[in-house]
Amino acid sequence: MKPIIITKIKNLRGKKVLVRVDLNCTVVKGRVIESDRIKAHAETLKYLKKKGAKVVVLAHQGEKGGKDLICLEQHARLLNKYVKIKFVDQVFGEKAWEAMNSLKNGDAILLDNVRFVKEEYEPSEDNGFVQFMKQENFDYFVQDAFSVCHRNQTSVVSFPRVITPTIGLVMEKELENAYKIKRKSKNALFILGGLKVKDVVSLIKYKNIIATGRVAFYGLTADGIDLGKESKEVLKDKENLKHVKDNIKNLILPSDLAVDFNGRRKDTDLGEFPVNRNIFDIGKNSANEFAAHILKLKSTDVVFYKGAPGNFETHGFDYGTKKILNALAKTKAYTILSGGSGSDALNKFGLRKKNFNYISLSGGALVRYIAGEKLPGLEALGL
Repeated sequence: MKPIIITKIKNLRGKKVLVRVDLNCTVVKGRVIESDRIKAHAETLKYLKKKGAKVVVLAHQGEKGGKDLICLEQHARLLNKYVKIKFVDQVFGEKAWEAMNSLKNGDAILLDNVRFVKEEYEPSEDNGFVQFMKQENFDYFVQDAFSVCHRNQTSVVSFPRVITPTIGLVMEKELENAYKIKRKSKNALFILGGLKVKDVVSLIKYKNIIATGRVAFYGLTADGIDLGKESKEVLKDKENLKHVKDNIKNLILPSDLAVDFNGRRKDTDLGEFPVNRNIFDIGKNSANEFAAHILKLKSTDVVFYKGAPGNFETHGFDYGTKKILNALAKTKAYTILSGGSGSDALNKFGLRKKNFNYISLSGGALVRYIAGEKLPGLEALGL
């Protein structure tokens, strides 16, 4: 049986609800920088509280062994800007048990970082984490974090198998838009950039790929253009380069690139390469051509953007990113932006988020879904 959307359940008053959200944020010198996910998931929690549910929230921060693997106390403070919630500095155990059993209708607690416990990495219906939650007799498990559905971890795959699964407000929107782009993937326009080619390389099997960022370096190198310093780095990554080379016909490549010339931007035609300098943006001619292409799209078209075309944070190298995002804001096509850098760029350029049809909170999970890969979190939900 497929899970229902939490808003379709008529009576949530007094029901015990376990909710998986994604509060993962950038951490700078121990300080959590608020991401759009905080406010988005707060809407699901507000809905559940308003309906009188007893809400227990699971979330993660950082990667195992990473410097950003910290407790969720700061996240709780950020959440409290939008929804009242109490932080409990334990994932499961006596403190968590006491907090859960003292919940009143409309109360919510945030348990500590699920990645603090080894059981999170040992998904099973019989591990201690799952057994602890099972004895609490939750009425519903709400999966609200599409962004972690590519993870085979306990809080993602085990709980929906032992507690009646439902879908939260954020998850509903993410799935709706992920399905839209996947359904039209054969004819959609993909604008792929950023620094991590491995994050988007699985999408290069589709046609109509505007290659920017490091994706452009791989495409140009695969096409026989020696960029110099950047091509040397690309050639070290044989696996991803081969995948790009095998699908080179799908790429729309830039005709010029912006080189860092003693701290200044120098737009350089491909014929002037190789150079022993850093490339920080697509060239202005390419950016203008790509923008013109985007503006010609029809209302029936879909565009998926992931990864900035250039180092837009660096002075003088924001032209490509700004030009393309401005075009996306004005196009008639249905636009979907993915990844944190997209939101950061919108904020820098003062572009209104309402001018884009959807800004996804997911990165890797969304790419994998569009590429046709199976997501453990969705399989656990029966989707």
